[in-house]
Amino acid sequence: MKGALSLKKIPRKKYSPKKKKSGKKFSRRMEPGSTLWDQAARWYDALVGSHGTDYHRKILMPNASRLLGLKKGDQVLDLACGQGVFSRYLFKSRYEVVGLDASEELVAFARERSDKSIRFCVGDAGKTGVLKNETFSGAACILALQNMEKLDPVFRNVARWLEPGGRFVMVLTHPCFRTPRQTHWGWDGAKKMEYRRIDLYSTPTRIPILTPPFAKSKDFTWTYHRPLQSYFESLSRAGLCVDAMEEWQSHKESEPGKRARAENRARKEIPLFIAVRAVHKSSG
Repeated sequence: MKGALSLKKIPRKKYSPKKKKSGKKFSRRMEPGSTLWDQAARWYDALVGSHGTDYHRKILMPNASRLLGLKKGDQVLDLACGQGVFSRYLFKSRYEVVGLDASEELVAFARERSDKSIRFCVGDAGKTGVLKNETFSGAACILALQNMEKLDPVFRNVARWLEPGGRFVMVLTHPCFRTPRQTHWGWDGAKKMEYRRIDLYSTPTRIPILTPPFAKSKDFTWTYHRPLQSYFESLSRAGLCVDAMEEWQSHKESEPGKRARAENRARKEIPLFIAVRAVHKSSG
């Protein structure tokens, strides 16, 4: 759950993992897997807290839970659970919750903050042996797929984890409108309208994000921008069929002022998040 945070950024690099130069090693700065979320865990835990940000509490968690459509006693996977905010939210609805994250430090915070009945596991969501022989009534990934380099192995695992009829819900900051450094707010003085400028959408792009505590460091985490087509194609290759999609606007409102009305209108017209639900094709 790391994708919608306001973080300091550094110059963008195009994401093209297939074009590695032979005989030349990548430095730590250029390694796609060098996300450093373990080192950033304490800052992230303090930022998100026990119950999540306003976005988590008012938009992300209640709507994602609704789309999962679970019933009491169902087992659910919180994929890329971070420090367990959504896991704890699901647990309050009396589901059996398993949280999975690649960061050992974030999982340690999740265990520290959560009921012992929630099972947290450390593992890479794209590895074939992770949570082997386990199945779930539902799985969710909130604001984390944008931090993962490869979608196909993750979605194959999701398909393997889901029981027949099980649902997978993924939530993203909207890739059409909310790409770091490639989308911006603008003001049209003649029309007195706020608009969203889109500089890049179709090209998959790897964007380095300078994350605390690395404010003066060469270390950073990665965000991977992809067009919606990439997500839908990858879900289909994994045998997952999309049966619902929703776009969610920001709940915030501007302070009274000359541009407040236009700003509030723009927030309602241009969604901040997109949620996609998919089921395994074999489940009908």
